[in-house]
Amino acid sequence: MSKIRTRFAPSPTGRMHVGNLRTALYTYLIAKHEGGDFVLRIEDTDQGRYCEEALGIIYRTLEATGLKHDEGPDKDDGFGPYVQSERVASGLYMDYAKKLIEKGEAYYCFCDQERLDSLKQNVGGKEISVYDKHCLHLSKEEVEANLAAGKPFVIRANMPNEGETTFHDEIYGDITQPNEELDDMILIKSDGYPTYNFANVVDDHLMQITHVVRGNEYLSSAPKYTHLYKAFGWEEPKYIHCPLITNEEHQKLSKRSGHSSYEDLIEQGFVPEAVVNFVALLGWSSPDNREIFSLEELVEAFDYKHISKSPAVFDMVKLKWMNGEYLKAMDFDTFYEMAEPYIKEVIKKDMDLKKIAALVKTRIEVFPEIREMIDFFEEVPEYDVDMYTNKKNKTNAEKSLPVLQELLPVIEAQEDFTNDALYQMLRGFADENGYKPGFVMWPVRTAVSGKRMTPGGATEIMEIIGKEETVSRMKAAIEKLSK
Repeated sequence: MSKIRTRFAPSPTGRMHVGNLRTALYTYLIAKHEGGDFVLRIEDTDQGRYCEEALGIIYRTLEATGLKHDEGPDKDDGFGPYVQSERVASGLYMDYAKKLIEKGEAYYCFCDQERLDSLKQNVGGKEISVYDKHCLHLSKEEVEANLAAGKPFVIRANMPNEGETTFHDEIYGDITQPNEELDDMILIKSDGYPTYNFANVVDDHLMQITHVVRGNEYLSSAPKYTHLYKAFGWEEPKYIHCPLITNEEHQKLSKRSGHSSYEDLIEQGFVPEAVVNFVALLGWSSPDNREIFSLEELVEAFDYKHISKSPAVFDMVKLKWMNGEYLKAMDFDTFYEMAEPYIKEVIKKDMDLKKIAALVKTRIEVFPEIREMIDFFEEVPEYDVDMYTNKKNKTNAEKSLPVLQELLPVIEAQEDFTNDALYQMLRGFADENGYKPGFVMWPVRTAVSGKRMTPGGATEIMEIIGKEETVSRMKAAIEKLSK
């Protein structure tokens, strides 16, 4: 078997959509699973939508996700150039289009827009246009005269309109389409640029691509590719069409959903490794139903034959859970570096931010959750005295008041304000007074935080805010409960 060569061929028109990232990932995994080459090719044939910034996004995303290409615009291995506009400049696509003309598999079309508009028809409420092969019947002399006069033209494929075209997809099997449904698609546009479909076929052949991965929305285009390969007499690559990705309401992902692109997700506080892991499972699963994979483990485990035909649901709850697992497993220094900006948004006072980070590390799923979780360190929020009520610890506002009053001088006298020492002090106070630990800890934690849920216990909070602030908050709580 020849060496597997796959390509990721994005169009630089905006942010990298989740579907595009999945295509890149599967393309990478298929190549690397078999020790093959992963090629990056930039498809910028749509010059109207080309965006220089988007080109940078492609490179940054591939780097951040670990999908390192073996060849590409910055790594020519003899198959370049890897940017389609540069290939256009060499006259490559025009030369191949003319070869098809010589074989009778393509032809020049000089029809103006008015005539093309006249071919439009309404079918089932949808406007479609099927070209009628008008220019196919021009004589050689007419064609040459039009070219000599500089008349604008496109080059169209001479598609068969009888019989059927069958192609094989590795996921969906054999798919057959009646040829009468195939339009004479444009190969070379009036600006001299190739269409996406034509450039793909030529480039994939010349770059010796063995496996083509794309979304199943391209299934309907596949017979056109098959025809072009047959017209050239070339061997087709293996096709792997991936299922649609939908949101939780089973609708196609859109920009409005807020998580349609890789950058959206990173801005929402997800880490690249979790996103890659999650995206890998949008349409693929391992036989043992394992869910957490590093990229290296995915390379080893990935078998494209386990890609599903059914639409994959982008489950935000699952992604958050998975991201939380990655945060828990992350080494602390890396976590702190990523968490620090979110902590500093909230905490302006002089506190040990690393201790705060340590408290939230195992309790958050995405970084923005930090803000609301730690705001009480900066300032106790307004809270109702009902918060002192806790059935499990058999306490309430009325019972909490004397506990805090008795405890205040003990805390004021406490010199060692480390967590362990504070814990021993509160346990000792509880034992001396015949209280259960929770009966003391609950009111203290409420007093120093003003929150029902906190990322740490009473003594952990006290250590971070310090003695002076602890005493101040205890006094404020006593005053609140005394009213």
